[in-house]
Amino acid sequence: MPNRFPGALSQDWEPVVLHKSKPKAQELRDPKAVNKAIRSGAPVQTMKKFDAGSNKKAAPIMNTRKLDEGTEPAALDRVSVDVKQLIQKARLEKKMSQAELAKLINERPQVVQEYENGKAVPNQAVLAKMEKVLGVKLRGKISK
Repeated sequence: MPNRFPGALSQDWEPVVLHKSKPKAQELRDPKAVNKAIRSGAPVQTMKKFDAGSNKKAAPIMNTRKLDEGTEPAALDRVSVDVKQLIQKARLEKKMSQAELAKLINERPQVVQEYENGKAVPNQAVLAKMEKVLGVKLRGKISK
């Protein structure tokens, strides 16, 4: 069988030294590493950072409330008194409960309750469903 190594075989007896890599800065700041260094007596340097732990921004803050009021309406329109009374009268004339009306229009009973209490923000789709079921004109009388 032929020899696979063309030259004479020799062993390399030079020592190889492996060094650990230096710990990274994040690893040095780790609380476990700091505690270990303190226990072993190694010097530990502590620094107080300027404005550490404050959420204050350096830029001047404009009055954001004025900006919000200028761009957005203060309050959303609610269902008017006329509409809520029309819904209640028509529902009672048909001898329905709020839950039955909600089931017929595929909404939650809470939605019907909010419309009848005047707390709901009017939705044209919901009003259209109520008009069909109750047979009463509701749209066009929405805002206060």
